[in-house]
Amino acid sequence: MKVILLQDVRALGKKGDVKEVSDGYARNSLIPKKLVIEATAANLNIMKTQADKKAEREAQELADAKVLAERLKTAIVKLPCKCGDKGRLFGSITNADIAEALKAAGYVVDKRKIEIPTPIKTTGTYEVVGKLHAKVQVKFMINVVAAE
Repeated sequence: MKVILLQDVRALGKKGDVKEVSDGYARNSLIPKKLVIEATAANLNIMKTQADKKAEREAQELADAKVLAERLKTAIVKLPCKCGDKGRLFGSITNADIAEALKAAGYVVDKRKIEIPTPIKTTGTYEVVGKLHAKVQVKFMINVVAAE
């Protein structure tokens, strides 16, 4: 019996693969556990449509990440913070602080996608890395200034 894998199955294949398995194995083990469905023309067409939608969605996410990266390259985000003598901050700048400042400036970047190479503990201009997509990484500048 030909089946389409709905999940990765060890020793059989990856999700979306079409495999030939014995009828008993499919009916008694794989289908009841919802690991596979029978490879009919309708099911094959559904899987193809889902794969096309996924590829289109991933292409759109990549395009959006590239556009955001181009906008961020030239941006200098101002980050006002409380500080003491000689520009030393009370605490340090975190990913969440940068994400909040980016949101205020009109850029939507998740705090988990921001990397700070060195801890930011004084006022000044710093370069920060944003990993917007698996294939898109951008370096942008933040300007840490004393809050008034």
